[in-house]
Amino acid sequence: MPLYTKMSPSDLSAYRRYYCETCHQLRSEYGIVSTSAVNYDMTFNTVIMNSFTGDVPYFEGTDNAVLCVLKKPSADSDLFRKMAAYTILLTKWELVDDLFDKPSMRSNAASLVLGRAISKAERSYPEYDEAVGKGFEELRKMEDSGCRDALRMGETFGRSLSYALNDMAGEKAGKDLEGLFTNLSASVYLMDAIDDLDQDYLDSTYNPLLGEDEPFLNKEHFIEDHLYELSDSLNTVIGSLQTSYSAVRKEMRFDTGISDNIVYHGIPDSAKKVLTGSSEAKASIKNAFEGRKKRNASY
Repeated sequence: MPLYTKMSPSDLSAYRRYYCETCHQLRSEYGIVSTSAVNYDMTFNTVIMNSFTGDVPYFEGTDNAVLCVLKKPSADSDLFRKMAAYTILLTKWELVDDLFDKPSMRSNAASLVLGRAISKAERSYPEYDEAVGKGFEELRKMEDSGCRDALRMGETFGRSLSYALNDMAGEKAGKDLEGLFTNLSASVYLMDAIDDLDQDYLDSTYNPLLGEDEPFLNKEHFIEDHLYELSDSLNTVIGSLQTSYSAVRKEMRFDTGISDNIVYHGIPDSAKKVLTGSSEAKASIKNAFEGRKKRNASY
């Protein structure tokens, strides 16, 4: 999600520290297999939350050692540990959701190998597990009702997910933070819906953009036919995201160069790539196991 060409060397180095640290936290708490769940979203959320709460102003990065994934976490922080658990629980419910859409042997294998990690996260943070589960339940209800409003679905989902993040923020929690993560979820949901059009059509899985009465040739033609509506929706939700971020940023204490890059450069660039068909969308855990999409990290 970052736009690396717009990042200063110091911000790029700091972003890599966060990305590697999220991997180390997962490995330390939930085992080496859990590191497959590392993604841009988790890293971005951790940057925002750490800077907003002031939890860990600095932590050591990982050198280029062999098997660096085995390195112990550098940030001894409840926030980082909670973010790792939150990521595992999101992964759990994504895999559960896949059982409704189009289960596969590989996604079932992912559930199996992550079983112990998921059980530990459930025991440690049952309230987060419940909140995320309710979010997926609400999304499923909207799908079953045939909802075709991708933005509303993304916002509904995002509001439920923001519960855990607001909880982590403690006294600093509020509507601005909730708005930031709600709009982030909505923008990602819409971009994924556009990017997955071809695959969802072939798999006969739900996609809010695929109307039952509208013939579908392929993603390229769909985007061309609906370019105005899709551009307008993306511009609207990204604008709302940037407004929410501006309010939260006033309270952030460090590493704002990273989050500025993602919000003002990375996400708009991702939206542009989705509309031009050149996107490599963020990978889900199932897609990572199945190889449908490339991993998010470039290092």
